[in-house]
This record gives sequence, C-alpha cells and structure tokens, in this order.
Amino acid sequence: MQRQPNEPIGGSDNRKTPERTASDETFPQSFSLTIIVPVYNERFLVRASISRLAELTIPGIHSIEIIAVDDGSADGTTEILEELDRAHERLRLIRHENNRGKGAALRTGIAAATGELIVINDADLEYDPRDLASLVRPFFEDGADVVYGSRFSLRERRRVIYFRHALGNKLITFLSNLATDLNLTDVETCYKMFRSGLLKSIPIRSNDFRFEVEITAKIAKRHFWVFEVPISYLGRSYQEGKKIGWKDGFRAVSSILKFWKFDDIYQTDQYGSHILLSLEKAHRFNGWMSSAIDQWVGMDVLEIGAGLGNITSQLIPRDRYLASDINPHYLQYLENYARGKPYLDTAIVDLEDPETFEDLEGSFDTVICLNVLEHVEDSIGSLRNLYKALQAQGRLVLYVPQDQRLFSSLDEALEHHRRYDRKTLEAHLLEAGFSIEHIGDFNRAGRPGWWLNGRVLRRKHLSRFQLKVFDTMTPILSRIDRFLPWRGLGLIAVATKNEGNSSP
Repeated sequence: MQRQPNEPIGGSDNRKTPERTASDETFPQSFSLTIIVPVYNERFLVRASISRLAELTIPGIHSIEIIAVDDGSADGTTEILEELDRAHERLRLIRHENNRGKGAALRTGIAAATGELIVINDADLEYDPRDLASLVRPFFEDGADVVYGSRFSLRERRRVIYFRHALGNKLITFLSNLATDLNLTDVETCYKMFRSGLLKSIPIRSNDFRFEVEITAKIAKRHFWVFEVPISYLGRSYQEGKKIGWKDGFRAVSSILKFWKFDDIYQTDQYGSHILLSLEKAHRFNGWMSSAIDQWVGMDVLEIGAGLGNITSQLIPRDRYLASDINPHYLQYLENYARGKPYLDTAIVDLEDPETFEDLEGSFDTVICLNVLEHVEDSIGSLRNLYKALQAQGRLVLYVPQDQRLFSSLDEALEHHRRYDRKTLEAHLLEAGFSIEHIGDFNRAGRPGWWLNGRVLRRKHLSRFQLKVFDTMTPILSRIDRFLPWRGLGLIAVATKNEGNSSP
C-alpha cells in the first residue's frame, strides 16, 4: 500500500507520486533463498549437514538453492560432496583447488548465488536449519535488509560449553558494537541472512573468519535495516573438530579497527557508488550547500540524484519530499532513511528518461538538481523533463560545475560530460522554457584545490584527508567565499516555470 503524502499548502491538489521502489507497509509474500555452505575437511559431518538442508522447507520461501563451496578439502570431503551433488537437485557444488579460508569461500558462493535472500550455514551441525524460518520472518514483517541469528539471546536450548570461548565472543561483539554503534548480541554468529542484491554490492576482503566483523562493519556504514532473532546452538568441542581459535580472536579485534577506519563499502559499479561515499562525510559542506539554496526551496519538493541523502537530510521536513535516484544501492539507503518520516518518499527518476516523469507532471513547487546535469548528454532534454514536473511558477534549483578550462582527470573520473559557463547555462535554461531568477557563483574556496589535483597532479579522486580538512574549514570558508577574487567552482541557478504546464 502506497503511503499518501500530506495535502499541499496553496498548491495543486492533483499531485502524483510514482510507485515507491519499496514500502515500509507492504512486503513481498515469497522469496527464493540461497544457502551458502563453506566446507573444509568435514567428511564426518557434511553428509548429514547437506542432507538436512536438502529436505528443508521454510514458510514463505518458494525455492531453496544450496551452494556448497569445497575450500580445498583433503580428507575425503570432496568425494562425499560430489555424491551429494548427484543426489540432490537443490545442491550446486563449487570447488577451490586450494584452501583459501572461509571468507574466500563465501565470496565465491555469493557471486554464484541466485536467490533473493542469502544465508550462511556452516557444515558442522552446530546450527539448526529449522531456525532459518525465524530469520526469514523480519524480511516479511519488518522489511529487514539483514537478520542475525543470536546464540546468546536464549531460546529453548543451547549446549553449555566453553565459558572462555563465549566470553571472547562477547568481548569481540562489544568492541564491534563500539565501532559500529549497533547493539548486536552475537557478531560472530554464522547465521546471517541478507537481501542478495545488497550483499553482492559489498566488497569482501577477508579470506578467513574476519569476514564476520568485516561484513558487520560494512552493513553498519551502509545503514542497513538490521534485525536479530534468537537461535538454538549446539556448539562442538575442539576434539570434535571446532576450527576457530584464540588467534582468530586477535585477528577479529585488529579487523574491527581496520574496518572502522576505512570506508570500503561499495563494489565498483556503473553508478560510481564508491565515489559519492566520500561526500557523505562532508557534513559541514553539505550544510553550506543546503543553506545556500534553502531560500528558494518550497514545501513540495522533488530532488533528482539524492544519492545518500546528503542534501535531503538538511532540507526535511517539508509537506512532501520525493528523494529520487537511479542507483539501487542509494535507493535502498533512502528507503530505510524514510521509515518513520511520512512526508518523505523515494522513487527511481531518471533525468534523461521522459517516461519516469509522466506521473510527475505539474506535481512540485520545487525541483532540486545538484551535481547531476553535467552527467547527462542531452542537457536541454533533461531540463525539459524537470520543467514538466513543476507546477506553474515552480522553481528549479540547479547546481552545476563551472568553467570548462577546469575540466580535468577529476571530471573524467566522475564521468562529467562538461563544465558550464553562465552564458551556456542561461541559454539551455531558456531553451527549455524557464525564466531565469538567479545565477551565482558557489564555492570559490574549492577552486584552487580542484585545479591543483585535477589539472596539475592529474588525480582521479580527492583524498579523504583533503576532504576532511576542507570540511573542517567550511564554516570559515563559507563566510569569506564571496570576497575571493575568482569564479566559483560551480554555479547555483534558480529558474522559474512560466505560466502553463508544457515546455517548448
């Protein structure tokens, strides 16, 4: 069920909102599930482990795929898995020639997974697959992105064994929670279930048990919607074949520090997700940009290219705010951020695709488009799409990079088609049907750094240190910016839709 926006104040009462990419009120009724089983030298247990997964049924799961990754076993496990592969239609067997570690096996399994949900299941019989039904429920009932099964939230039963091992687990969980600001009770649990697309979008660097704290750090930084449910646990002793040891505990602690410090949370993709992440941390700069445009922003807003909500978070609440993007990873973040905010909706809106604007015609008193127009080939056609989305006398608030002489390796890395000058931007806005209300320079202070890094040093990105320094100095730079004797790094333009609802 689509959430209904608030009624407008002094605006059109026939506004339309495209269907949300997801809703916090209605969730899918059925999923497909991939169970990834990393296996290394488990010949005494693997047959029973795989067999009970092959017979598993879970309410709401219409198909189950089991991917067993044999991580270079040398004890006869491989032959058993090959036999099971022939016997069970659900099972797919992938083999590593050499032992690479649990994290490497999981990378292989995740890449091969086809289910809408992915869960990890070790081959050692410590976990009960019947508990997977509990992990599935938050995806149906709460719109979860990730669900952890906790061995320390007591359920009906658990095997009482190894106090010091449990104490080490709790210490690692405590340190992980300090770093991530999550309140998990069991970060080292094997049972972690994910939405497939989200898990596949995260780079996994750990080859061993450090996977557990790595993935936790990254889902926290991605602001996933995380739930935890109690599960049963039948821990085995070291005599029975338990592999994790005290050295893995020290490795986990070092990894908590590593992944707290570094923001390696997006796979390289066609949307440039990994590039925009650095701008999320520039809170002061985002505040400066927002304050520079706030005077022109109405109460019924469409934002194009909202990304991770850097500007959205500064401008809400409004009567209605539609945050749009074409990057599915950003939309997932925005959908989570929108929960509990009835005035905020999300949608896929492609600036170059007129079809995505069909249901938006005449709907908004303000369209915000910052750092987007330079990415499209047909800027005039895109401006006409924005024109159609506005009510009569509605405003377009636009930011574009300025001065083609500054075009550099940084622009190429960001996939900019051009940088603008005032004359060209004015001509494009007028041709699209707008009246120009304001065009002004923005961020003169950032121009020397862009020139040095892009034109002289030919860098592909600005360092985190440079961005941090610039962001820290933003309160001062924003006050002296208008006195600097050169053009801004970019232009802010405000243009008004003329009477009538159609562009030329």
